[in-house]
Amino acid sequence: MIATLRKLFAAIDESALPERVRAAIRLQQDRSEIMIGWIQLFVVLVFGMFYFVSPKTFDERVEFHPVPWALASYLAFTILRLAVACVRRLPDWFLALSVVIDIGLLLSLIWSFHIQYVQPPSFVLKVPTFAYLFIFIALRALRFEARFVLLSGAVAALGWLWLAHLAIDADAADAGITRDYVLYMTSNRILIGAEIDKILSIAVFTGVLAVAIARARGLLVRSVSEGMAARDLSRFFAPEIARRITSSEHRVTAGHGVPRDAAILNLDLRGFTRYAQRVEPDQAIALLAEYQARAVPIIQRHGGSIDKFLGDGILTTFGAAIPSDTYAADALRAVDEVLAEIESWNRARAGASLEPLRVGAAVATGRIIFGAVGDATRLEYTVIGEAVNLSAKLEKHTKSEGVRGLTTLETFELARTQGYRPSDDKEIRAMRRVEGTERPFDLVVLAP
Repeated sequence: MIATLRKLFAAIDESALPERVRAAIRLQQDRSEIMIGWIQLFVVLVFGMFYFVSPKTFDERVEFHPVPWALASYLAFTILRLAVACVRRLPDWFLALSVVIDIGLLLSLIWSFHIQYVQPPSFVLKVPTFAYLFIFIALRALRFEARFVLLSGAVAALGWLWLAHLAIDADAADAGITRDYVLYMTSNRILIGAEIDKILSIAVFTGVLAVAIARARGLLVRSVSEGMAARDLSRFFAPEIARRITSSEHRVTAGHGVPRDAAILNLDLRGFTRYAQRVEPDQAIALLAEYQARAVPIIQRHGGSIDKFLGDGILTTFGAAIPSDTYAADALRAVDEVLAEIESWNRARAGASLEPLRVGAAVATGRIIFGAVGDATRLEYTVIGEAVNLSAKLEKHTKSEGVRGLTTLETFELARTQGYRPSDDKEIRAMRRVEGTERPFDLVVLAP
């Protein structure tokens, strides 16, 4: 029996979670507490509205009317707790105390009915306001903490048991107790079995809800953890790759690839290795970070997906992670804007008496294979194909041509058919030998 209960309440060991994940869960709970406050405020306002607008059947000559006082007390406490929850995190002891006060005020309101309507105490055991106990217990479920559900259910059950005891004790001669169900329903008589049923109903409802919440909390923890993992993945992978991993219906494994028509862009920060040898490590990394911070957003804005950072180089794909009909045009637009951004950066560096930087860029297009490679412990999405190799070789060849950007005439014409419109006439250099390739290419100078 105990083992079964442990399995029902099984959840993730939250103590093993990183603090940032636990903080995210606490934030969700704090927001839920504010929601609980608003719902309780709505409930008490609706109840109060119905009370004040409905016809009064009690004797108006009664000097003391406890119901408005009970409602006012609960309204004041609800507003106070909501105000505190909006400005700070409520401690566990305060939450536990508020559960006791919530149920206590509701039971006090119910008990006050027999005074208001000048009836024997047994009258309170039949008021429909009893159903509000289930609402108050259910509200605790919004925090996804079974302990507060169990606490509210325990307080409600014990509180109703106390009300029943008071009602029975009020008539020492037991004249108010009956075993006749019809007489119980048509009078102020007390049916012991009916009160036991109510207490059992509270207990069963609380238990079922607590089990559901304990199991749902495990899903909440996993959801928060996986959501944060997905955001972290997007920092280490291109957003398209992160979405592909987290939304995949099947476990990502090596050995599966898909063919794509894509453009491959290689960027390289010239002379960075020599620069890194002359300066402090922090300066070298800071320069690299600023270069990437300028280039990467431009690439992503044009639909590019960062495949990997190769030291001071950036390998980017267009149309590989997500198929595109304008992959070549997007790649050339990205090159134009990146090189223009580097020129702007160099002007700013010149104003600060810093040496200019030179970036080489090359684009090649063709049929590639996009998929995951690696083993069971380390996977990586990558691209394979002639276009990948040609892009890298063209980038190196920019040094031989003395230019900043190159592409093949074939890629350039494909980009034009896809909507690319260069800002100026591009120089064509026919039948150029590119080191590492078997045939000459007609090359287009993207930037001299």
